[in-house]
Amino acid sequence: MQDIWQQRRSGAAPARPGDLRNPWQRDRARILHSAAFRRLQSKTQIMNVGENDFYRTRLTHSLEAAQIGASLINQFAHSGSAEIKALLPDENLMEALCLAHDIGHPPFGHGGETALNYKMLGSGGFEGNGQTFRIVGRLEAYHAEHGMDLTRRTLLGLLKYPVLMPELKAPAEARPSSLAQWKPAKAIYHADADLLDWVLAPLSDDDRQQFQAVESLSKSPWQRSLFKSFDASLMELADDIAYGVHDLEDAVVTGTLNATQWHQHMDTVVADLSPALRDLVQELSEQLFSNVHHQRKNAIGAMVNIFVTGVTVKVVLPNAQEPLVRFNAWLPEEERRLLNSLKAVVFEHVINDPAIQQLRYRSQNMLLELFSAFHAEPERLLPRNTRTRWQLAFTAEGQVSADRVLCDYIAGMTDDYAEHMYRRLFS
Repeated sequence: MQDIWQQRRSGAAPARPGDLRNPWQRDRARILHSAAFRRLQSKTQIMNVGENDFYRTRLTHSLEAAQIGASLINQFAHSGSAEIKALLPDENLMEALCLAHDIGHPPFGHGGETALNYKMLGSGGFEGNGQTFRIVGRLEAYHAEHGMDLTRRTLLGLLKYPVLMPELKAPAEARPSSLAQWKPAKAIYHADADLLDWVLAPLSDDDRQQFQAVESLSKSPWQRSLFKSFDASLMELADDIAYGVHDLEDAVVTGTLNATQWHQHMDTVVADLSPALRDLVQELSEQLFSNVHHQRKNAIGAMVNIFVTGVTVKVVLPNAQEPLVRFNAWLPEEERRLLNSLKAVVFEHVINDPAIQQLRYRSQNMLLELFSAFHAEPERLLPRNTRTRWQLAFTAEGQVSADRVLCDYIAGMTDDYAEHMYRRLFS
């Protein structure tokens, strides 16, 4: 079965004399050297790129998530059961997943994601994780047809939401008064259903049916997938820890979050923790807002350690035959509550800050205008290589809609390039 998960969609990997790397090392290298990965250096994490020279971008966030992912592997390698140790991904595979997990994010973060989803509602929708899957499996030019041509297990690990988009209807208005009600469904595009089928082919029919279970929702995003693979759960935990702790550091250092706001939000949460963890977090809270820089850095590292050392393994699909979908990495309730509270602090006092939301509003409207312009006059405005792909969409060889080609182009832009293109067209 391991051979099945090491397969690439193209077949055997090209022979290169003297290349002794394992499949996961090759996957990691393909991600690290890709254009999509390089573009993360100029994509928003939380605060807009260029507003300050300290805080994280998508690139530095991904590098930190990769380091935390490797720490999780090390933790389980020393403390896990024999069954879990045998299941653990290679450290290179873990790093590959964390490095690649955000490469599908469009310019301007989740605000840009919502704007593109609105424009794509009549053509299959848009979602960052679905775009990541599309980039690694289709768009990045390592292979003529299969993108980076990564191994099946790497692709499975990148599937945070291993389901297809629900039915979406195009909105009546081209320019909404508000995008708040158009959050994207967390799913894979129907245009990439064949790639999803290939990734999940080793699963039995019963395993696949369980693994792809969804919960229907009454409003956008319309559905929630219920399961992910073991590797994807590790990657998502590393992502959550990096977001909750390191973005907190950005907020403290830049003065966006002060000690008073912290205590207003966190004191009741900390008071409900078990005595040992409560005392530790109270001590780290004092260090976090210390004027002594190394104390703040120690607090950040110690918070990461709380979550890395607390992670355990849980059976999520007890009847599944395939271990990769039977187990998930899991944070115990107390640590999860603490991490969620850290993320909530960042959301309330950073993401929800009026200055950040004003920039997000402006950025969303920029992407709406860019999409409308390219949609109105594609043969006039698109770059030559994108124009060729757009024209191919209308032929028998075309595999995606013309709007999907436009969306791929805009989603691949960095924040800086999108702003530059907007000024070129409209200023």
